[in-house]
Amino acid sequence: MAHYALLNSANIVTQVITGKDETDTSHDWENYYGNLHNCTAKRTSYNTLENTHNNNGTAFRGNYAGVGYTYDATLDVFIAPKPYASWTLSTATATWVAPSACPNLSTHTWDEDNQTWTEI
Repeated sequence: MAHYALLNSANIVTQVITGKDETDTSHDWENYYGNLHNCTAKRTSYNTLENTHNNNGTAFRGNYAGVGYTYDATLDVFIAPKPYASWTLSTATATWVAPSACPNLSTHTWDEDNQTWTEI
């Protein structure tokens, strides 16, 4: 089974569906699901996060798509919504990066006003 992200005209993911496995080559499944839902459809990999495949396979399109994610056609990746204005996109991982490294994600949160990590 494969997953397909359905995109609106701004390349924002509106829905992720389960569809035919990409090894079934009887159709172009992206075109099939796009035509079926009257939109653009792009396959997405459930096993890809931060441009790494969690089963030692080949990473596919940066991240598993989620509703609200953007499909970047130039990079051919799905990108989560930008969490803060000051963060920048890492094209290597297809993720947003804070201006400074986080000391500990489980005990700190980003303070956008002060551009620093704050202990919680």
